[in-house]
Amino acid sequence: MATEITINHILQAGERIKVHRTPVQTCTAINTLASVEGAPVELFFKCELFQRTGSFKFRGASNAVELLTDEEAANGVVTHSSGNHAQAIALAAKIRGIPAYVVMPNTTAEIKKIAVRAYGAKVVECEPSQAVREATAEQIRIEKGASFIHPFNNPNVIAGQGTIAVELLSQVKDLDAIIIPVGGGGMLTGCSIAAKALNPDIKVFAAEPALVDDCYRSFKNKERLTNAASLSVADGLLTNLGDIAYSEIHKHVDDVFTVTEKEIINTMELIWGRAKLCIEASAAVGVAVTLYNEDFRNKVKEQGIKRIGIVLCGGNVDIIKAVELFEKYRD
Repeated sequence: MATEITINHILQAGERIKVHRTPVQTCTAINTLASVEGAPVELFFKCELFQRTGSFKFRGASNAVELLTDEEAANGVVTHSSGNHAQAIALAAKIRGIPAYVVMPNTTAEIKKIAVRAYGAKVVECEPSQAVREATAEQIRIEKGASFIHPFNNPNVIAGQGTIAVELLSQVKDLDAIIIPVGGGGMLTGCSIAAKALNPDIKVFAAEPALVDDCYRSFKNKERLTNAASLSVADGLLTNLGDIAYSEIHKHVDDVFTVTEKEIINTMELIWGRAKLCIEASAAVGVAVTLYNEDFRNKVKEQGIKRIGIVLCGGNVDIIKAVELFEKYRD
């Protein structure tokens, strides 16, 4: 496993992994809403909702599983996840032909467990606390001799996620900025390393729910801070920033912005309706920043930022619950 993540690791991951080259889409109506008076912008959506397993997570999981030696892979892999990483590891293991053990909280929606089992993984349910999840995964690692693959605090996972930015910068020329949702920070770390290596002048911004804003507070205070609670409609972004991400954000990230729950859901509904992209709430956070965060909108005007890439990180969504949220938060 690489101890330092470089652009070469990310480029090599791009050659190694068998993933979809996801499309980039734009929407004139959303561009108009995101524009600041006297400062029109163009938003370019990197559609990772169309990635295998429905989210960007397959990139990192695939890279990490492929880089295991035959000896390491022989007894399979184990991870803990309540959603997208679980499905990604399950499919990556299936492709390599090895067992996968996925620890999932017993509160996880049944539809997510069904998806993981459909890829051939064994789901092990546990109590929904981080400590129990980690302890259960460690027990399986010891009992089965399986290789543990962390959802985000793993250099090979991070390198795989960085391929998003490599693709995006090859698909859209002359981007002024890229916005990346942040939870544990694997995607943010990989994409920021790649983006800055390929274009040192590009601005890299992180987007985060205000209710779980440990990245924002850690970035602004220049010290490691965590969330007291894990409550947000953007359930893919609830995790505290990982060790690797925390060590990297001040090197490659230019700023961090937050948005409210209402802003996230209103943006999610807007993207469903106007762009016809059925994203999950976590994927709406970056777009919400362009529409609602006044600090960001002021920065756009002051710095002449016009062309902005935004990662729509996934589309694994419960349609019924999403509609209920639209009704709850609608103006």
